[in-house]
Amino acid sequence: MKRIGITGQNGFVGSHLYNTLGLKPEQFERINFERSFFEDSEKLDEFVKQCDVIVHLAAMNRHPDPEVIFNNNIDLVKTLVASLERTESKAHILFSSSSQEEKDNLYGKSKKEGRTLFAEWTDRSGGKFTGLIIPNVFGPFGKPNYNSFIATFCYKLTHGESPVIDNDGQVKLIYVGELVQEIISKIEAAETHNLYEVPHTSENKVSEVLSKLENYRNLYFENGEIPELATTFDLNLFNTFRCYFEIEDHYPVKFTQHVDPRGAFVEVIRLGIGGQCSFSTTVPGITRGNHFHTRKIERFAVIKGKALIQLRKIDTDEVLDFYLDGNEPAYVDMPIWYTHNIKNIGEEELYTIFWINEPFNAEDADTYFLEV
Repeated sequence: MKRIGITGQNGFVGSHLYNTLGLKPEQFERINFERSFFEDSEKLDEFVKQCDVIVHLAAMNRHPDPEVIFNNNIDLVKTLVASLERTESKAHILFSSSSQEEKDNLYGKSKKEGRTLFAEWTDRSGGKFTGLIIPNVFGPFGKPNYNSFIATFCYKLTHGESPVIDNDGQVKLIYVGELVQEIISKIEAAETHNLYEVPHTSENKVSEVLSKLENYRNLYFENGEIPELATTFDLNLFNTFRCYFEIEDHYPVKFTQHVDPRGAFVEVIRLGIGGQCSFSTTVPGITRGNHFHTRKIERFAVIKGKALIQLRKIDTDEVLDFYLDGNEPAYVDMPIWYTHNIKNIGEEELYTIFWINEPFNAEDADTYFLEV
């Protein structure tokens, strides 16, 4: 088992890496890191001593004064290197650098110099080092106006604002889940690479990305229709978009009922893709679910009875409660990385229709059990 610490574990990439490592507790032990350790040499040394692998992600990306970015990022590297030397560590250090290394800006220069400092430590200490040159990263839970233009576009489109394109260039992109798998593969290989260029997984014009996101807003955010998702990039972009809703305000979404003397008719879901549709009954007092997915799109539609649907992002304590009643049929869609359940809180059987975007595969279920 490898003991892994992540500086910046609460940041965008860090939190995804931390949570993904947690899916394999038999392979990886996560050593907790707090930002304050950089200000306390004893706590930093104790952290370093415990780690077989340290993924250094902590950095400043934006600040009005570029000198502040440069000095902050170099100081973080020097502080970590000093701790590695004090503890005589031979850990495997993985460092997140950027495709901006070769650009004429102080952020890029801070990354290039930081990578050089780690490589020099490796030569002195006999430790291992992997310097990762990372393309533009996007994915769920990124900060708008900070982590990526996609985060900014998603936030604006789901909050009544209009995104503006400053430069409609071709952008090389990687989804954060794909980047995490690249990092894990380098952890497992345990080899020194002073410079490893992480390959991008898609290349798109900014305007093309915005057009897709506007389509998601019109079809899905406003009308509940699952759009056509023809590529892996489309699926990853759609799952990213879904995480920028104000979830507690958006759900449950009531269906449009068509009532006549025969009874009522409700359209449960309109699809641009396939998937698996299921029906269940649940007796009073019983709870189903208590699991989460990292890639699947899932809808719970209550058509009879009374239900409580609960969601919780797996690294938070906040539980979102949604009460649904079959007298006014409604649905809740499950964001990725949110554990969720459904409970019959009524006195009669609960009827629920479940839709998920891919048929169940026991060998790749993407289903992780965790109490809400």
